[in-house]
Formats: sequence, C-alpha cells, structure tokens
Amino acid sequence: MERLNKAWYDLATSSGLIDENREFLLMLPRGTWTAVEDRRRRTMHVWHRVRLLERWDIMGAGAATFLGIRAGHPGFAMLALDNSVWLLADTYEAGAAVYAVRDPANSPGVLRELEWELEWLAKKDEDLEFRREVSVWLESRQQR
Repeated sequence: MERLNKAWYDLATSSGLIDENREFLLMLPRGTWTAVEDRRRRTMHVWHRVRLLERWDIMGAGAATFLGIRAGHPGFAMLALDNSVWLLADTYEAGAAVYAVRDPANSPGVLRELEWELEWLAKKDEDLEFRREVSVWLESRQQR
C-alpha cells in the first residue's frame, strides 16, 4: 500500500491534478455506503471538492472505505479543479493501477466511454438527469 500511495501521489502531482492548495475534486456516491455497495447499486455519483491533508492514506484506509473495496484495492475517480486532469484508480485481478488523463474533454477514450455509458443507462432506463446532462454536453462539443 505504501508503493500504491506513492505512485498515486507522484502521478497526481506530476499530472497537475492537485492545485497549489492541495485541492481537487473527488467523485463519491450519493449515499453513505462503501464502494462495494456502490458498485452493486450502480448509483449516480457527485463530485466533491476536497483538500489533501498532510496525513493521508488513500490506498490503505481510504480504499478500505469509500475509495475502494478494501485496503490496497482502490476504485475511485478524481478531477483537477480546472478539469484539466482526470485520474482513475481501479483494482484488477492481478493488482491495482492508477491512470491520469490530461484534457479529458478531448480524449477519444473518455468520449467513447461516455457514449457507451449513455447507451447502457438508456437500456436500463436509469439516471435520466445524468443522461440528459451528458447528452447536452456531448452535443455542444459536436457543434464546436
């Protein structure tokens, strides 16, 4: 977990996720349940502005609660306050990984993922407000 924390912090600082006040946006579920329950519910998420304190353990204690499924098994998304960097952490069969995407609004992979998410939610007739907001945003990008 120490190596995971260091890898996350190195990537978060080198990519520009964290601003000069050590703040960024963190995506959290709308409820108070753990990440395991959140994944089961597939609920809508909300961005929260947070500040990284001197004493932190995102991949250990944080991943054991709402940032993952247990210590050392992260599952979260973070966004720079100016939307310039999107950082994701996830757990896979053989380990965990942290990725940073610069300029996510112009990333073909991010755009494909949003389109896929819209189709998937439409089939289930879920998250109408989220689908509407994302659809409007995607359409405005195409008009530019």
